[in-house]
Amino acid sequence: MLVKTYGSAVFGVEATTVTVEVNIDKGVGYHLVGLPDNAIKESSYRIAAALKNNGYMLPGKKITINMAPADLRKEGSAYDLTLTLGILVASGQIKGDEIDQYVIMGELSLDGSLQPIRGALPIAIKAKEEGFKGFFLPKQNVKEAAIVKGLDVYGIENVQEIIDFFEGKGNLEPTKIDTRAEFYKDLDFPEFDFSDVKGQDSIKRCMEIAAAGGHNIILIGPPGAGKTMLAKRLPSILPPMTLHEALETTKIHSVAGKLKEVGLMNQRPFRSPHHTISNVALVGGGSYPQPGEISMAHNGVLFLDELPEFKRDVLEVMRQPLEDREVTISRAKFTVTYPSSFMLVASMNPSPSGFFNDPSAAQTASPYEMQRYLSKISGPLLDRIDIHIEVTPVPFEKLSDNQKTENSMTIRQRVTAAREIQSTRFEKMDNIHYNAQMNTKHIREYCVLDEDSKSLLKNAMERLNLSARAYDRILKVSRTIADLDASEAVFSSHIAEAIQYRSLDRDGWLG
Repeated sequence: MLVKTYGSAVFGVEATTVTVEVNIDKGVGYHLVGLPDNAIKESSYRIAAALKNNGYMLPGKKITINMAPADLRKEGSAYDLTLTLGILVASGQIKGDEIDQYVIMGELSLDGSLQPIRGALPIAIKAKEEGFKGFFLPKQNVKEAAIVKGLDVYGIENVQEIIDFFEGKGNLEPTKIDTRAEFYKDLDFPEFDFSDVKGQDSIKRCMEIAAAGGHNIILIGPPGAGKTMLAKRLPSILPPMTLHEALETTKIHSVAGKLKEVGLMNQRPFRSPHHTISNVALVGGGSYPQPGEISMAHNGVLFLDELPEFKRDVLEVMRQPLEDREVTISRAKFTVTYPSSFMLVASMNPSPSGFFNDPSAAQTASPYEMQRYLSKISGPLLDRIDIHIEVTPVPFEKLSDNQKTENSMTIRQRVTAAREIQSTRFEKMDNIHYNAQMNTKHIREYCVLDEDSKSLLKNAMERLNLSARAYDRILKVSRTIADLDASEAVFSSHIAEAIQYRSLDRDGWLG
């Protein structure tokens, strides 16, 4: 008897339906074809034990299983349940009249219980697109898949539950989730708040500008000045995610297997990889590509603490994703693209000891050592960072001051108002939503300068010896400052403030 069951393979952040054809005939043997990897080939042992421990058996006949399309590589143990149901129906041990109307995925334990899978959300989206009635998957993944409306999603703990469903026994009900309620839950309660930060008013202003325009920012200062504390609070002042952004972000985390019984992600991600990270772990890849840290930070913040400590080749692979806001990983047989539209926040000490430019600290490094330390970061990478700002230690008077400072929700309101101005400005453009995404053509159109502003910028360019990319960065930041002021035009005051935020471009910054 020939039976067809359906699973799914995930490539990048999209799913492809896989048809599992099970044929049982006279003879002896277990033949699995269709480019399965070792995890799938080993499934026969898991399936045999799980069936035996639940009162069923692996037929002692010739079992031929084809996973179509046969030229597409299948990977992972999530097909265990798909194969098991096909074998049970094909051998006549259970009924399966409607089995071809469902997508079935799950990894089996030897007792028949199910382990979580990766990519449940893109699989559910594809199942709905292709008109399937429902989707069976492990209970740990049910919340992320149930986000998809118009698809019956069943979370199961044991293989017996799905067998009872097709046999007409039991009372398995589809999981229902109110997507909007899930999305707005705990939206206004950030874990870290700017009201915790004492002093540092100029840095908070910088952070506000960076958040309002989606600009990359680097914080330069000695140890203990508050760089990490400020960076961790940046997501709390970013505008709330839209439903579309939340779905995009959830999809990537689903593919990476990082959702732990969570439905829709409604908080912007904050990723802070250690400086020993490899370039594959940062941008994604591997023999079977998985999303890297820059994709996990999509629609959120990627924080690189102690930037010069990262290997130079690791930082260089970020240059293209920072420009294109996506990363393409090519292999001989296929290519996958992961979105990577993130805000880069970097921090660094100004010298190996960390206390350069601190009048109260003794100098322990020579100018040559400091120059060599700073040269670990390439000029092209620094040019892609819009805002450079120095962070100085907070004096005791400010630290011990009990006066309340502005909280994140107040700053977020101003940031959101500026972002709304930008959304209106770019509403007819597909790939541009905020100022940091503008290209040269848009900068010329939306950052028109009067004579005073041009003169000011020309003097700064000549004196600081800025590159053409730095020139564009200053114009982008000044446009954001104007938006925060609700100003239609960019004035010289906006340009002057934007020029201040290019610390590392200044002549004599090293003294």
